[in-house]
Amino acid sequence: MARKKGRDITGWLIVDKPAGITSTSVVNKVRWALDAKKAGHAGTLDPDATGVLAVALGEATKTVSILTDALKCYDFTVNWGAETTTDDASGEVLRRSDMRPTGAQIEAALPGFTGEIMQVPPAFSAVKVDGERAYDLAREGEAPELAARPLWVESLTLLEAGAGTGRLEMVCGKGGYVRSIARDLGRELGCLGHVADLRRTWSGPFDVEDGVAFDRVDRDAGDWLEAQLLPLQAALTDLPMLRATPEGATRIRNGNPGEVTGGAEWGELVWVTDATGPLCIGRYQGGTVQPERVFNL
Repeated sequence: MARKKGRDITGWLIVDKPAGITSTSVVNKVRWALDAKKAGHAGTLDPDATGVLAVALGEATKTVSILTDALKCYDFTVNWGAETTTDDASGEVLRRSDMRPTGAQIEAALPGFTGEIMQVPPAFSAVKVDGERAYDLAREGEAPELAARPLWVESLTLLEAGAGTGRLEMVCGKGGYVRSIARDLGRELGCLGHVADLRRTWSGPFDVEDGVAFDRVDRDAGDWLEAQLLPLQAALTDLPMLRATPEGATRIRNGNPGEVTGGAEWGELVWVTDATGPLCIGRYQGGTVQPERVFNL
């Protein structure tokens, strides 16, 4: 018997991911609930983390890289006084400290973690080392050597300083590990630290307040869930929008440079539409756009 492939359904479903489930499991559940042929997500959340997980369906998967590169916001709490194997509360304690920072001390350290910084990912992460995931090596008792990577931190703000804890908000670019920030901040303050809880409150144009609770993906699968889908172009709000001429639209649909109205910077990434809807993402070339990803809608 041939395996059912699913429906050609396109759009974005914003899920408020609960703790205790992987991002891949969320995507698989959404794909099943909507009987979608194709699905993916824009930015992994740790199993213990909650908040915005943007799930792309169908042709929207061609825009995932745009959202992955967008700024994201995290609200997280750090427990001071211990460093763990995973840099969060799920790991085993490696070292302890009796020191506890004041709010003023935390505030004073934050500028060193903003702007363009270099960050070493956690040992328990999906970073590949010689073709293997770091978390697989770490689970086998190996200590993978991970190289520092550049990260843009737009802002890092102390929201609340408690007794032995600090609640912070970070806005950062692609590839940021909040667990690494907690670990490195604890080391900088001399008190050690790890993430106690973590919530992504927004990702690019998508806000957690617009997210669907994960239990409703099961409970309300069908017409209600499909009605929550956002259009493909919802992820493209940071790109200039240009309109194709009738002849340009035909050429773009065939993967060729097509004439557009409106303007942008030469070589700038834009998205193109016509009366039928989004046509492509591509590079502006002075009156025409060279498509990089064409949408088959």
